[in-house]
Amino acid sequence: MPELHKVMAVIGEWVAKAENDLKAAVYMLEMHDECPADTVGFHAQQCVEKYLKAFLVLKRIDFPKTHDIGRILALFPEDVRVPLTAEEQRTLTNYATVTRYPGDYEPVTLSEAKRAVRIARRVRRQIRKLLPKEPLSRRQQ
Repeated sequence: MPELHKVMAVIGEWVAKAENDLKAAVYMLEMHDECPADTVGFHAQQCVEKYLKAFLVLKRIDFPKTHDIGRILALFPEDVRVPLTAEEQRTLTNYATVTRYPGDYEPVTLSEAKRAVRIARRVRRQIRKLLPKEPLSRRQQ
C-alpha cells in the first residue's frame, strides 16, 4: 500500500503544477492587448504536458524528459484516446521548444494563445476523468 500512496502523491504533484500553469495562462489572457501570447502558449503546453505525465505515472509508464507532446502521447496505451490532433501536438510542442526562445518565427497571436488554452482545458478534462479522485482533490499549491 505505501507504493500506491507514493504514486498518488506524485500524481498530485504533477496535477498541481499543471493547474498552476493553466491558472497562469488564463490570468495572462486577461491582459488583452498587453498579453504575452507566447508565454500563454508555453503555459498551456506545460499544462497539457504535465497532465499527460500524471497519467503516465498512474500507469507506471516511464517517460523521458521531453516537451514533445507527440512523443509523450506515443507512450500511452492504445486503448486511451487523448483529444489532440497531430497539428495541435506540433503547435503545443513549438510553444515549449521554439517560440519560448528568441528566433526567426511568426509571433504567437492572442487568438492562437486563446486556442492553446482551450486545448489545454480540453485535455485537462479528459485526463482528469482517467485519474483517481484522491490526487485531484488535494489542495492546489
